[in-house]
Amino acid sequence: MQDQVAQLAFVTIASVLEQAYFSMQVIWARRKYKISPPNTSGHPAFDRVLRAQLNCTEYLPIFLSTLWVAGIFFHQGLAALCGLLYLYARYKYFHGYAASALLRLWPMYFSASFLWLLTGLSLLGLLDFFLRSYCGVHIKQNWLMG
Repeated sequence: MQDQVAQLAFVTIASVLEQAYFSMQVIWARRKYKISPPNTSGHPAFDRVLRAQLNCTEYLPIFLSTLWVAGIFFHQGLAALCGLLYLYARYKYFHGYAASALLRLWPMYFSASFLWLLTGLSLLGLLDFFLRSYCGVHIKQNWLMG
């Protein structure tokens, strides 16, 4: 069983570590710009770091949900690859946004494309599962071999 989810688990832990890194960046920016909690604004550079971290956190549940569903119902390796590319794009997004709001755009679109891809793979995998289970139709097998 572990070999069936190991790649997904690796990407999940990588996403946790990435989120921890983003959180640490906010802490360091608070210290650098002398912005104590509970304040959430101040220096524009701090505001961008905080907003980048919050945006990444807001998308994490969507990412993890689609990663696991796509990995379990469609293909673990493809989902893990998409997940790693998503995390790379989020890293670039975070640092782009920290530098300038405009520099966040291409990584934002790049990461969104992988969320949509994971969503599509999830839906295809689930559709295949339900059609196979209840109708005897194997669309994924036919699609991959056809």
